[in-house]
Amino acid sequence: MNKEYTLNLAEEILKIDSPSGFTSNVIAFLKTEAERLGFKTSVTQKGNLVIEVEGDSQEARGVCAHADTLGLMVRSIKSDGKLAVTKVGGPIMNTLDGEYCRIYTRNGKVVTGTILSNSPSIHVYKDATTLERNEDTMEVRIDEVVKNKEDVEKLGICNGDFIAIDTKTQITPSGFIKSRFLDDKLSVAILFSTLEMISTHKMKLSHKTYFMITVYEEVGHGGAWIPNDITELLGVDMGCIGTDLACTEYDVSICAKDSSGPYDYDMTTKLIEIAKKEKLNYAVDIYPMYGSDVSTALKSSNNIKGALIGPGVHASHGMERSHIQAVESSIKLLIEYLSN
Repeated sequence: MNKEYTLNLAEEILKIDSPSGFTSNVIAFLKTEAERLGFKTSVTQKGNLVIEVEGDSQEARGVCAHADTLGLMVRSIKSDGKLAVTKVGGPIMNTLDGEYCRIYTRNGKVVTGTILSNSPSIHVYKDATTLERNEDTMEVRIDEVVKNKEDVEKLGICNGDFIAIDTKTQITPSGFIKSRFLDDKLSVAILFSTLEMISTHKMKLSHKTYFMITVYEEVGHGGAWIPNDITELLGVDMGCIGTDLACTEYDVSICAKDSSGPYDYDMTTKLIEIAKKEKLNYAVDIYPMYGSDVSTALKSSNNIKGALIGPGVHASHGMERSHIQAVESSIKLLIEYLSN
């Protein structure tokens, strides 16, 4: 693993705002990088990036991660010049209180702002600390001189404009990676680190493999279409951490079952056997409130086997954190899977 490459790429794509439906910039960046590494690429009508890697067998496999993130959208412009919002995906709204954001207008302008509750001051509002934070009780204060709805409209801001949330990305000397949207840009970096290793070391994979970067996972249909010659699909997405779960920030997670049901028994068993053989930090878990691109592909009548792995990520859909050890174990597991 080229640790510097992995972390630099993760930082770079975390800087590129890409809430579901507003992902062309991050896909263009990743397409250029994949081609720089020497791989053939294409972009689907939906906007997913497909990277082809040759292998010994023409029976094809797929691996996937998603570059789309959570976000917000302008629901309406209020009379006092603030913005009402609607969620893109499922961010935990109370974690957004006080976060900086960027509003992307349809004419290409970017306006900064702050996400706040409708009762933002303890000196004014009795319910400042108790008001439930949700779409109806939160708004965006924009960083322009606006006093009414008309002033905001003159800036080009309209209903339906995307609002991207500042990621506040940091990598600590102790190896922690903390940022919004490690779900799932950290996994995208894992896929590209694998591609970099394949390119640099001229590795030969056991099967022709499609590396897919999807752009609508957070809203439920990212992996609905996949190339029709894929026989098994491995998702790389974040591993959950919390009550009743074995995974930690130092592990690669192997998900046996999520809200869509169990993943393929043989694929999952093979991944566990590889993790044991390579002495990886790993955990096997069940995620009852979780879905993936693989579960979407299975629901879309694709005739495939499917499994799911990923680095352990704490505080998912909030201010997330993982560790380089989880990244290393995820890459090692992925490389060994692709080589066998």
